[in-house]
Amino acid sequence: MTPMPHTPPEPSHPSPASAAPGAPVVPGAPAAPVLLADEPGSFPHSVLAERHPAIVRQVREAFPYGPEQHHALDALLENCTKGVIEPLPADAPGRASWAAWGMDEYAGLSWFDIPWLWSESWFYRRLLDAVGYFGPGPWQGVDPFRPFKLAELDAPETDEELAALDDLADRPVDEQAAALLHGSLWGNRADLGFRLSDEGAEVRAAVPGLVADDSAALWSLLDGADTLCLVADNAGRELVPDLLLIAHLLTHGRARRAVLHVKPYPYYVSDATTADVVDALRRLTRARGAAAAYGHELWSAMADGRLTVRAHAFSCAPLPYEAMPDDLRGELADGTLTVLKGDLNYRRLVGDRNWPPTTPFAGVTAHFPGPVAALRTLKSDVITGLTPATEAALVAAEGQAWRTGGTHALIQVRQR
Repeated sequence: MTPMPHTPPEPSHPSPASAAPGAPVVPGAPAAPVLLADEPGSFPHSVLAERHPAIVRQVREAFPYGPEQHHALDALLENCTKGVIEPLPADAPGRASWAAWGMDEYAGLSWFDIPWLWSESWFYRRLLDAVGYFGPGPWQGVDPFRPFKLAELDAPETDEELAALDDLADRPVDEQAAALLHGSLWGNRADLGFRLSDEGAEVRAAVPGLVADDSAALWSLLDGADTLCLVADNAGRELVPDLLLIAHLLTHGRARRAVLHVKPYPYYVSDATTADVVDALRRLTRARGAAAAYGHELWSAMADGRLTVRAHAFSCAPLPYEAMPDDLRGELADGTLTVLKGDLNYRRLVGDRNWPPTTPFAGVTAHFPGPVAALRTLKSDVITGLTPATEAALVAAEGQAWRTGGTHALIQVRQR
């Protein structure tokens, strides 16, 4: 299913360019520096210098693009590694939004010398331009990451994970809930963008350790919740367990309704769009046993409004959630709980800054409109809310590798 091309709308209230590097204000805490990619050997630098070129090559080989797309991809590869930020043409879809989000402020600067969050988002916007996603033309609306997403969704590992649901069906309800929560949490290891530049990540044994676990607080908020807002991260083998968790919560009355927030257009290789939700639901409904029952329950929940899909333009903005527009802020404020999935959402939630790991999570999320929970495997440097003992133990065992290896995870909750 290929979605109709999405023209990014104008922001409901423009965020000033000066807000682009923004981060929450933490009372009594020193300002933490915004993460840049200007330091060779750093994780952000490796993303821009190594991961992005790998993604360009993967996309180039995934479709029989014509000379126009190949030339544009070559130009993007040259620009993102050696060039500077070049503003969108005057007639480009969503240009006004990007101008409000900082494009004019960063024009002429190296990709490595501006906030990493911004340059990463800009890369994916320019990649869509290069392959003709916004059109007009024959490649309009064609997701350049779709082959990777479908391969992930149809992998034998997915069959094994779905088959395991049959054994889970005989367990107590609370045990089922805990298993599905952890499935949603650790499912983020399937992140495609992460694997493209680290092909051995899947075969290495992951350390099943939570660096923070507020799951008891999360379940207390989901005790008869009116509305759960779940902000998805990746498609494929991460989105499926997200949907399974939602199905369980709806079926057992832990939440009356759920709103699933996805991206309005392809983003960060594997980020979920509405088309990916449909693919995942179809994958479930054509499975066997308990997986099929979950799929049909979700299909029915969409039909009767207990499950809705939302694709807000701000989901693809290069800004922290502190800068979210008023309409989205109002929606999330009305929810009983917002659950943010994955690494990118965590960076946007706490501000993409080099916080000391013991910076209180409640402080850096005080801006968020209502109770919020983060489910995340650790794949970038940003981290808050650790105890001094936990940080010390991680550093002693692994140096700084624990921050980015995807072998640790967290469940963090701010209740008020």
